[in-house]
Amino acid sequence: MRIDLNSFSFFTDFVDTKVTKVKAELIPCTRVSMALFDSLYSDGILRITGHIRKCFDEFYGDFDELRKMLILEDSEHYEIISQVDREEFLFRLFKHFCLGGSLCQYEDVIDPYIETTKSVYKDMVSVQKDPETKEINVISIVFKVSAYNDSGMCYPATKDHEQTFAYLAVDPLKRHVYVLYNCFGVGLMSATDTDKPHT
Repeated sequence: MRIDLNSFSFFTDFVDTKVTKVKAELIPCTRVSMALFDSLYSDGILRITGHIRKCFDEFYGDFDELRKMLILEDSEHYEIISQVDREEFLFRLFKHFCLGGSLCQYEDVIDPYIETTKSVYKDMVSVQKDPETKEINVISIVFKVSAYNDSGMCYPATKDHEQTFAYLAVDPLKRHVYVLYNCFGVGLMSATDTDKPHT
């Protein structure tokens, strides 16, 4: 299966502009279990109940040890996940879900983040058993993509943000491409008829 991301026509369904350049970053995708997150349970980020430890307000405000580990390199827990593992698609999904959007209400326990990551990962990534070694291996190829027009980036958004992304997961056997897309920010909101005051 061959996907020519530089054909630009691939993006005509996503953007209403003439695409002049496409960037596609190959994302490591090798994990076949959730063991990557075992260290969260043993390194003081979580309580034995699975509750996420909070930070002292005078230092970090509305923050917890999980989000510190995810984004602050000077966090005492930052290195429990190696830089190599932080590049993995599985970890990227987990980080995106934990950080959320601009109106995110953070969870107090880890389970919703782990279960959501696991569910989306299983939906997007295909695996296959090696006939010789009997090991399960990921066969999907994952790209993080962005498209540009004459004015700059136009997909997945016109402004860059850590929580703005578009991932393409390519299944070479089924010849399917799965897209996971998010644009950080608050969308347009309008009052419905039930929200309007009665006269």
